[in-house]
Amino acid sequence: MDKKTQQPLSRSFGYALSGIGQALGQRNMRIHVVIAVIAIVACALLRCTAIEWAIVLVLIGLVITGELINTSIEAAVDLASPDIHPLAKRAKDVAAGAVLVLAITAVVVGLIIYIGAFIRLF
Repeated sequence: MDKKTQQPLSRSFGYALSGIGQALGQRNMRIHVVIAVIAIVACALLRCTAIEWAIVLVLIGLVITGELINTSIEAAVDLASPDIHPLAKRAKDVAAGAVLVLAITAVVVGLIIYIGAFIRLF
C-alpha cells in the first residue's frame, strides 16, 4: 500500500463518527434515536432478560444502521442526479422503504418482548 491509501485507524473512526453526526442532522435519524432511548428505558423498567436486552439492542442497531445507509443513498443519489429522475426517486423510495420495514419489525418484536416482560412483572 502506498502512503496515500494508508491512514491511521483513528482517522477512519473520525470519518465514521463524522458521518454519524451528519446523519443525526436528519429528522428521521433523531426520531430513531429518541425511540431507541425509550426502548432502552422500557427494557430497564420492565426488567427484561439478557436475551430480550440483546434482541432489543440488535434491533436498535439494525434500524439506526438502516437509516445511516438510507441517508448515504439519498446523498449519493442527490449528487448523481440533482434533477428529479424516476430512477433516482425509485432508489430513494426503496431505501426509505427498507428502513420502514426494519422499523415496523422492531416495533412488533419490541411489543412482543415488552408485553411479555410486563406480564412477568405483574
